[in-house]
Amino acid sequence: MKWKTPILLISLLSLLIWISCRDDPYKQGRILYQNFCASCHMDDGSGLQGVMPPLANADYVAENQDRLACIIRYGMEGPVVVNDTTYNQQMAGIPQLTDFEVTNIINYINHSWGNDYGYMPYADVKAALEECKP
Repeated sequence: MKWKTPILLISLLSLLIWISCRDDPYKQGRILYQNFCASCHMDDGSGLQGVMPPLANADYVAENQDRLACIIRYGMEGPVVVNDTTYNQQMAGIPQLTDFEVTNIINYINHSWGNDYGYMPYADVKAALEECKP
């Protein structure tokens, strides 16, 4: 009888984790996005018209998946064209984020606001960050 209690608890915990992840699979990415990115790109990814580019339905995000990790970590300056609009506001990097956290933010962006840009594996983010290290 003693062995049934731990098995029951482990099963219940596993079920709760599965349900939680199923309902919000990019929860950590969402929280990180809200804390670090939403003040400029807005909660809904719409950006600030003419000042900060959108991330929702953004052609630049879809076409530059290989650059996103470096942009998040190290920032970006100079003009960028997103959905036929030119933006030229410097974006500060967020160097304190871990590679794993950057991965979570990218996957949240890739699956939010109608975006369907696919899943970015951690190994790809790590490799990209190694290549663009200053």
